[in-house]
Amino acid sequence: MSFLTLLDYASVLVFALTGALVASRAQLDIVGFAFVACLTAVGGGTVRDLLLNRDPVFWVGDPNHILLAASAAVAVFFTAHLVESRMRWVIWLDSFALAIAVSAGTGAAIALGKEPVIVVLMGMATGSLGGLMRDVVCNEVPLVLKQGELYITCAMAGAITAVLAISAGLELRFALLACAGVCWTLRAGSILFGWHLPVYKSRPPRS
Repeated sequence: MSFLTLLDYASVLVFALTGALVASRAQLDIVGFAFVACLTAVGGGTVRDLLLNRDPVFWVGDPNHILLAASAAVAVFFTAHLVESRMRWVIWLDSFALAIAVSAGTGAAIALGKEPVIVVLMGMATGSLGGLMRDVVCNEVPLVLKQGELYITCAMAGAITAVLAISAGLELRFALLACAGVCWTLRAGSILFGWHLPVYKSRPPRS
């Protein structure tokens, strides 16, 4: 199993867990759990592969990704009641999933020889779109759009780190590990310490 394939599997598993936990908050049935978990797990990677014209899309070529996501959903369906603060778990699991998925998307674009701008955009798309789909479908405020938190910024910083590391001659797997480290550190700092970028505040027009 290649390092990029391993990243895809890890991303699918952790994102599936977050999707199933959000489904538990929405009190869905077991099929709803599986649907939301799979949507979350493969949503970002599907958009990435379609944009990169990869044939087949990663989970179509290897349906074990879907089976893994569905299995995670079933496990959460029977154990979610044991978790005291499911939203807290969602936020932290999502932070790990974000870091892994950004690395997977970035690595996929690098492996295809894409330009740095495309590499960064693919990392951002892979990391953020699955969670965005999950939250929209379950009528939650999307984590990616929560005011006062770093999210897309973390994905962008991680992908840029990988691009710079590759240009400096670092091996791909180490560049992607650096990508994941930077992405997760920024996201964790936002959760724990409230790190954020300045937000726009409306002002009355000058007279």
